[in-house]
Amino acid sequence: MNRGLLLRFESLVQLHGACRQLRALSSRKVCGAQWKPVELSAHPVGSLLLHPQLWPRHRLISAALSQCRHLATKEETKKKKKKIPLTRGEVEIRQMMTVEELAQAMGKDMDHIYEALLYTDINLDSLEPDSILHENHIKMIVQKSGMKYKSAKVKEEKERKNTDAVKRQVENYPAVLTPRPPVVTILGHVDHGKTTLLDSLRKTQVAAMEAGGITQHIGAFIVHLPSGEKITFLDTPGHAAFSAMRARGTNVTDIVILVVAAEDGVMQQTIESIQHAKNAGVPLILAINKCDKPEADPERVKKELLAHDVVCEEFGGDVQAVNISALKGENLMVLAEATVALAEMLELKADATGLVEGTIIESRKDKGKGPLTTAIIQRGTLRKGCVLVAGKTWAKVRFLFDENGRAVDAASPGIPVEIMGWKECPSAGDEILEVESEQRAQEVVAWRTYVEQQEKMKKDLEVIEAKQKEHRLEYEKQQQKLAHLSWRQRKAVLYKTNRHQMFSKPKERTDMDENTLSLIVKGDVDGSVEAILNILDSYDCEDECKLDIVYFGMGDISENDISLAEAFNGVIFGFSVKANESIKKLADKKGIKIKLHNIIYKLIEDLKDELNSRLPPVVVETTVGEASVLDTFSVTIGKNKIPVAGCRVHKGLLDRKMKFKLIRNRDVIWKGCLSSLKHHKDDVQVIKTGMDCGLSLDKNLEFSIGDEIVCYEEKEVQQTTSWDPGF
Repeated sequence: MNRGLLLRFESLVQLHGACRQLRALSSRKVCGAQWKPVELSAHPVGSLLLHPQLWPRHRLISAALSQCRHLATKEETKKKKKKIPLTRGEVEIRQMMTVEELAQAMGKDMDHIYEALLYTDINLDSLEPDSILHENHIKMIVQKSGMKYKSAKVKEEKERKNTDAVKRQVENYPAVLTPRPPVVTILGHVDHGKTTLLDSLRKTQVAAMEAGGITQHIGAFIVHLPSGEKITFLDTPGHAAFSAMRARGTNVTDIVILVVAAEDGVMQQTIESIQHAKNAGVPLILAINKCDKPEADPERVKKELLAHDVVCEEFGGDVQAVNISALKGENLMVLAEATVALAEMLELKADATGLVEGTIIESRKDKGKGPLTTAIIQRGTLRKGCVLVAGKTWAKVRFLFDENGRAVDAASPGIPVEIMGWKECPSAGDEILEVESEQRAQEVVAWRTYVEQQEKMKKDLEVIEAKQKEHRLEYEKQQQKLAHLSWRQRKAVLYKTNRHQMFSKPKERTDMDENTLSLIVKGDVDGSVEAILNILDSYDCEDECKLDIVYFGMGDISENDISLAEAFNGVIFGFSVKANESIKKLADKKGIKIKLHNIIYKLIEDLKDELNSRLPPVVVETTVGEASVLDTFSVTIGKNKIPVAGCRVHKGLLDRKMKFKLIRNRDVIWKGCLSSLKHHKDDVQVIKTGMDCGLSLDKNLEFSIGDEIVCYEEKEVQQTTSWDPGF
């Protein structure tokens, strides 16, 4: 017994000695050394500790190294995991916090925020994770959660320096200014012969290339006259849908040629074109077209124009009038000479030196060339390598093309040119400015993007404040209605009102039953897309079917468009674009409609048909027959007395299978089916005009002499939208 205790004591002493030896070796040999992977001892640790004299020196050092490395790694891991301590129960808040940001700051989920706002003046149906909360609501939520709040330190933003590009100052030095070709815009009503006139001047067939025979884009062309003069013509669409294109054409023009058909006279787009010219302060030349037709009456056209302040020279005004036939080429040179004469009077000159300035007439995307723009140069000379800025994009000019697609080296003022090299498609009507370098162009684009974002934020804030004010007023009205109740009763009423909202998150609430048509609009050029969007802006039948434009852009139909249409259950409308076979197969597979058109009014008609298909059918009553009640009596069946009306059919017929209604003093007091229909004593199915009958209803209702019995049929008829796009 004593011997066992002595052996245990000896073992403990040996263990203590081994530990001291291990500690000494590790501190002497290891602390300054670099760590290297070593193999641990294969012997059991217990046996080595019990017999320290058996430990070889290198094994002892290896064990110490392993132990120290393990401890060091553990300490480093602890340091990495250690987070900056935050004041418990204190939330840092700031202005313009969203629901999601507040939830993160509080360490709660978003449902907690929604529950805290349940009995407030905020409309939870419109609340989303990215919705901005008012400062008072943020403080209230934090306090309701049993926390304290502190305001975050506001970072003082330095006022950003304006780095936008601007036009050069106008220099009227005669040595700098050189003559330039006049820019002439042809305006007028649709199908009055504008493009045919330009065809005759250019001896081309532009009209034949246009879908439906009507112009749907702005075309910019140079016409070389036999005298050597050059005139830049802009051919604008006359259709009602392209009002913005016509307005843009007049803003870059020097002279407007107003084309009016001699047999039609002044029409809607004629009046609009006159107004565009007046707004731009541009002189007019009147071209009365189709004078070769027998029904042509040029004098009537001139008199009609007097009502719109267009006074021809023969009536004492300053507007030149030329009778032409664009189809036969009659008097076209007279019109060209009148244009050149007016241009000489205007003394059109420009500075062909310095940085380039111009205006984008049209922009489009080309598969091989990328974004392209048609522009009119107004100052400077555009060459390859120039760095341009327009809107929120820029370009380093790679190639220049004329109206026939031929590459040119330069474009001087008054010359239309197609520019290749844009990073993205700018918008039609944007101003072109040349800058010194690519870095400067990026600065300009960054500034313009920043300004747009600031304006958008300002507008969004105004909308948010207006909605919050509206909800606050509704909340105050609701509180006034409950003012007479005790606080317990008030809470009970609010709970019953909002109970359905407690178990549904706003992010999960979707109005799937709402009647909405989602659209993806693609066009060949920017102006076409703009025209379609302008038409859609006039849609005013949201109560029938909501119209939601998910995306719009230029170029052919792509897989991205299919994905968007699938996500929003939408329809793709394309104008003068294509969809290849693989895209069509993908759309068919996913059940996506792709509607492609080349004529704008046909696209709008198709859109109206799509809207009609989204409207629920209406039940329409069609009258089959009418009868008058001449006498009343009752029949006893069992213990029940059933009222019976003696009637005479005076229009159509009464069919027992159909529905009936009882009219008394012009009011419908019953609708339903007949329980019996008899002629004399026989049950019959049909009673025709002029025949007498007795009938009873499926409801125990008393008849009066003079009542009207109407037999009718119900049919479901497809509704049509009441939207009128204006053409």
